[in-house]
Amino acid sequence: MTTSTEPLKPELISNLRHYRYYDLVMAGFVTVLLCSNLIGPGKTCILFGLTFGAGNLFFPISYIFGDVLTEVYGYARARKVIWAGFIAMIFATIMGLFVIHMPGDPGEPFNAVIQPALEVVFGSTGRIVIASMVAYWCGDFMNSYVMAKMKVWTEGRHLWTRTIGSTAVGQLVDSALFYPIAFFGTWQPGTMLKVIAFNWAFKVSVEIVFTPVTYTIVRWLKRQENEDWYDRQTNFTPFSLKD
Repeated sequence: MTTSTEPLKPELISNLRHYRYYDLVMAGFVTVLLCSNLIGPGKTCILFGLTFGAGNLFFPISYIFGDVLTEVYGYARARKVIWAGFIAMIFATIMGLFVIHMPGDPGEPFNAVIQPALEVVFGSTGRIVIASMVAYWCGDFMNSYVMAKMKVWTEGRHLWTRTIGSTAVGQLVDSALFYPIAFFGTWQPGTMLKVIAFNWAFKVSVEIVFTPVTYTIVRWLKRQENEDWYDRQTNFTPFSLKD
């Protein structure tokens, strides 16, 4: 399996291998990200007396994908996937605005039914869209960074500490940015803190519950790809697409 142990400068470290399943993992990550952001936020649910956004059930899965990517392929490969998700979110937002504001055909009665629904589902305010983008970008990069650094510190042992630890940090950054940017001045500070705390605890709990699944996927991918990348000499800037 590959490790970056050569005493090279960070800017010279690259991973030029082609992997069998990397593209599929990227596609899965982007799919979960888009679906949880477009389908989930519009509905609140109540379960066992707790109220939460439906998207919270699935959004943590994107962090599991992020953990798998960083653990197997390394930070640089995960960085490309994070950017792919970020660009996909921008495109989905722009497409939603175009679809909503394009004039509908008055001769088609169904347009009177679908237009209000489109406005509700895809007509998020600019403030919420910006909050979502900023929180995702910062949270995912923090998750990947912590995951990669902890792998080096632990010398590849105790995967559960990395998956849970990186998710705890990444989700804290995500929630701590999203809710203040989206709702500061609208929600009471106490309410905002409660929502941030609940969402952080809920998402980290999902990561803990799915730890056996993460172990299984990571082990399988490492065997299939013959890869176990260590980011010992990696340039951790988020503003790069180099492997």
